[in-house]
Amino acid sequence: MLHAIIMAGGSGTRFWPASRKAKPKQLLSLAGERTMIQATRDRLSSVIPAERTHVLTSVALVEPIAEQLPELRRETIVGEPCRRDTAPCVGLAAALVAHEDPDAVMLVCPSDHVILRHDKFAEGVRRGEAILAEHPDAIVTFGIKPSYPAESFGYIQRGDVIEGHEAYKVKTFREKPDSETAKKYLDEGTFSWNSGIFLWKAQTILDALKQHEPKMYSHIQAISDAIGTDEYDEVLQKEFAAIEGKSIDYAVMERHSPVVVIEAPFDWDDVGSWQAVSRLHPADEFGNAVVGSHVNVDSSGCIIHGNPGHTIATIDVHDLIVVQTADATLVAPKTSEERVREVVAALQASGSEDRI
Repeated sequence: MLHAIIMAGGSGTRFWPASRKAKPKQLLSLAGERTMIQATRDRLSSVIPAERTHVLTSVALVEPIAEQLPELRRETIVGEPCRRDTAPCVGLAAALVAHEDPDAVMLVCPSDHVILRHDKFAEGVRRGEAILAEHPDAIVTFGIKPSYPAESFGYIQRGDVIEGHEAYKVKTFREKPDSETAKKYLDEGTFSWNSGIFLWKAQTILDALKQHEPKMYSHIQAISDAIGTDEYDEVLQKEFAAIEGKSIDYAVMERHSPVVVIEAPFDWDDVGSWQAVSRLHPADEFGNAVVGSHVNVDSSGCIIHGNPGHTIATIDVHDLIVVQTADATLVAPKTSEERVREVVAALQASGSEDRI
């Protein structure tokens, strides 16, 4: 059966000051009335029922997520004992799902993407399932057709066509490029953005970790052996903390074969930084993307995000990010959006944990 894995452990530091440790961006409403994680579950509900949905997150976010997703079984909202990146997260999820369903197929999704067409998302998943039915040892990923030379995404280069399917063998994975390289990728026409959405059999990813990351796998196997026992919580704490953190891309995707990429039939936005607001909310006649109340005096190209009931006024400013919350304000050039996480680091270094 098909099982959903929602990865929801991110801290969303590039969305400070709206995104905080206690309420990161996946728990915020940035692209509609529903929060990001609620919208993710809504989208998954078109293909996978609530009882076969797991959420992997931090221990501190288990209860807030349970409140936002009351339809899920409480035991399927799993708090990782510590942050260890996406490969250990995926390995733990695979162990849990395989314990319930040894033949499980896993659809792994981040909790903070925007995909508006649920029918197109379901179509992509069905295409992936059809590939796995013929190639059960494959790993399927979804590539996004680039619309501009993005420097903030990883890229997937397509190889040969998979016979009988609208899909391709993956030739290479490429990390986030510089501007000139991103333009080259766009011009070549064989590169897709890496969506970070994956489809595979639970046993396939466990076997891949065993092959490529044997030390990591040994810890995951120890956790798996303890599932359902009185020692499970203790073993989880000990073994998960002992894992060396690594992304699933480095641990498996760049080393496994076969890996298949489907050009996603759905529109996608990873909502990675404040500039996403300008993509998700229509700009006014001056090119300002506004969430909240804004008084504009000769300002253009800005991203304005404020709390309800609070008015933000701008005068003679251009291409700025202005974000207001109850206890913090951010003002930065749009070109410096990647440096927002430096503010979080500075607050942490100064001991201002209550503002992170």
